[in-house]
Amino acid sequence: MVDGVESIQSTVRDWRYRIGWILSSLAILFLVMDSTMKLLALNVVLESGAALGFTGVDTARGLGIVLILCTILYAVPRTTVLGAILLTGYLGGAVATHVRVGNPLFSHVLFGIYLGVIVWAGIYLRDARLRSLIPIRKT
Repeated sequence: MVDGVESIQSTVRDWRYRIGWILSSLAILFLVMDSTMKLLALNVVLESGAALGFTGVDTARGLGIVLILCTILYAVPRTTVLGAILLTGYLGGAVATHVRVGNPLFSHVLFGIYLGVIVWAGIYLRDARLRSLIPIRKT
């Protein structure tokens, strides 16, 4: 009977771990795309940045460098939590910027929060230490 319990726990762990990596991978792919667009200083980045008060190629590239460094830290398993903390700060700045310019709530303002939830959910599902630190209780 103990073998059956261990195999069930192993299956649950594998399921959480896989879903966690899927969520983390989606976040990483999006963040790499976003930082690459900023580093290349594409016109769409410069135009949308100017509307938010971030003008110039240097500003776009600076944000791209910060974002790619945070994303790399998030992608490396040993520094995942540090990367997630830094990404949370970066995304918080994006939320504040969209609030400041009066952008729509659900499509623009909360997008950083949606992405932050995906970032942290990915770690939560694949790291038992984080789950023990922040348990989800049924009652």
